[in-house]
Amino acid sequence: MKLKLNVWRQKDSVTEGAFENFNVNDVSEHMSFLEMLDVLNEDLITDGKEPVAFDHDCREGICGSCAMSVNGYPHGHRKGTTVCQLHMREFNDGEELWIEPFRAKGFPVIKDLVTDRSAFDRIIESGGYVSVRTGQAQDANSIPIRKENADVAMDAAACIGCGACVAACPNGAAMLFTSAKINHLNLLPQGQVEKNERTIAMVEQMQNEGFGSCTNHYECESACPKSISINFISDMNKAYIKSKAFGKAGI
Repeated sequence: MKLKLNVWRQKDSVTEGAFENFNVNDVSEHMSFLEMLDVLNEDLITDGKEPVAFDHDCREGICGSCAMSVNGYPHGHRKGTTVCQLHMREFNDGEELWIEPFRAKGFPVIKDLVTDRSAFDRIIESGGYVSVRTGQAQDANSIPIRKENADVAMDAAACIGCGACVAACPNGAAMLFTSAKINHLNLLPQGQVEKNERTIAMVEQMQNEGFGSCTNHYECESACPKSISINFISDMNKAYIKSKAFGKAGI
């Protein structure tokens, strides 16, 4: 398989970037998208050129590091898939691809396809924890949690923090990410003590980071590789209003 690649190249956060064209030959349909980029970089290094910088870690759709858009779609066109799990059999021989970093005010470009997504870390640091003493790990069946709550909390915890929701949103909103991180703790008994304080802190940190607001485009849910439901956003909004009304201590 042969491909024509248009890859975003940017030296650093202050230098203006642009697309650069590359031709890649002998691409196997069994390769992942990142393995195809590895082949490109091997060719560039062999020719004495600087390789394309991109983030990766697990390459198993777990870490959320491979944050890039392919042909305008965060993580590519395949639903429920990260770039590292996107295989080249999804593309056609001779196809032209446009590869760029996630575009959002909250995700400044560091170099090429690498963006600074530490804003997500700061949102989690502001309230994504429980401070109660839990002691040693308990048997799951001994903790009184309604199955419905446990299932929904697990759905929220599936968020890998990749940022596709932000990149897909016309407003650059991080509300799907933030609501998932809030709800997966707020729904569990261990998270009840700090529920109101957590909600206020994380929502306001999200706002301070410069992310936009949700206006119900639903692009975030569509782009999310873990299919996180937009219903979490409405749950977060209700929890935030209640927390502000009754104070951090709650009732």
